[in-house]
Amino acid sequence: MMSIKAEYIWIDGYKPTANLRSKTKVVDHFIRSVADAPEWSFDGSSTRQAEGNSSDCLLKPVCIVPDPMRGEPNVLVLCEVLNADGSVHVSNNRAALRILAEKYADQDAWFGIEQEYNLYKNKMPLGFPENGYPAPQGRYYCGVGANAIFGRDVVEAHLSACLAAGLKLDGINAEVMPGQWEFQVGPLGPLAVADHLWLSRWLLNRIGENFGVEVKLEPKPVSGDWNGAGAHTNFSTAAMRAAGGIKVIEEACQKLRVKHAEHIKVYGAGNEKRLTGQHETCSINDFRYGVSDRGASIRIPIHTAKKGCGYLEDRRPAANMDPYQVCAKLMETVCGE
Repeated sequence: MMSIKAEYIWIDGYKPTANLRSKTKVVDHFIRSVADAPEWSFDGSSTRQAEGNSSDCLLKPVCIVPDPMRGEPNVLVLCEVLNADGSVHVSNNRAALRILAEKYADQDAWFGIEQEYNLYKNKMPLGFPENGYPAPQGRYYCGVGANAIFGRDVVEAHLSACLAAGLKLDGINAEVMPGQWEFQVGPLGPLAVADHLWLSRWLLNRIGENFGVEVKLEPKPVSGDWNGAGAHTNFSTAAMRAAGGIKVIEEACQKLRVKHAEHIKVYGAGNEKRLTGQHETCSINDFRYGVSDRGASIRIPIHTAKKGCGYLEDRRPAANMDPYQVCAKLMETVCGE
């Protein structure tokens, strides 16, 4: 008898920052699409998604990719969370993005997300001594050598796993703080980029288990003169990418200015510790945009300005943001009237 292992993955109901959960279902048939993956249930009272006297929640498969950990024909199954009656669970932010993606499909929105993260071992960031601090930041960004780079084995294993799973990773690099790294997802449409980011996060944590390393997405992992961790979100519509699109980009920036406070509310917990106006950030209380300005809320890349069309980079989202909420907010503000 055929035995296929399907790892069902979902997002729990913890606040202010949700966590990934997963469990394995063994089936006797190939799973090649969501139609082949049955719905499943889980104990929502253990994930802050239900009460103990009515604990069942449902997992609805929405994205299937090959499982690079177990190998084919095993699969990873990303799911939306539903209530027992099949209605959308309050923790399910993907459902709202799905509606907006359909509403504004004619604008052909593209996203690219730069996910920064920190690797920890024994409760210390990789590269930090047990007592005191390493050399000041400066030589770590895109560095090479054992005195500058920490955790490359984890990062390389993660990149290979994501590519084997068919996830759209566009690159990786060491970041400004020791033990801090980044991977980029996209460009993809709103649902795909968010799905791929969540699956990439799951794989990063799963691979971290093998190395005894913890992955953290805290916006400001170490206080003091150290960079925080963000999830810069690149965004464009068909009109922005077309000739003369720079005008549309500038109009989008003005819309984003008006809605700044609303965006900050869904751009990650603890983001005020990161958005201080230092370390390549704009203050959380201010909004500004500019060409090639990494201290702005919105950066217009230099090649976009020179070409007169392209995309904008929203530098405000924190590393622990929910991409379903961030993509939804950008589309709601920019694509709406």
